[in-house]
Amino acid sequence: MPALNITTNVKLDGVDVEPIFSEAAAAVASIIGRPQHLVMVVLKGSVPISFTGTKEPAAFAQLISMGGIDKVVKKKLIKSLGIILETHLSIPPTRFFCHVVDTTAGRQQSKL
Repeated sequence: MPALNITTNVKLDGVDVEPIFSEAAAAVASIIGRPQHLVMVVLKGSVPISFTGTKEPAAFAQLISMGGIDKVVKKKLIKSLGIILETHLSIPPTRFFCHVVDTTAGRQQSKL
């Protein structure tokens, strides 16, 4: 089950966040190749964030997945999530940082 945690300094009061949840879940599912109903999305707003020395709108995301991540997938995920945040929260892609983790990376393949 992929889990996406998004933290932003943007106030979410009065913002329709439903499109962020649905579009982020759809993007993660499509790009990683997992069923959308297994994707978890957590969105936290109004968190103090300083990025590049300013407190302008910014976001940090962490995506954790059990497999399905390679360099191409990682690039697609970051680009897609950046577009979603820019569209719905006016966060420029240059103020978005995403950490992608594959929990199976580095595990030795079983010889069974």
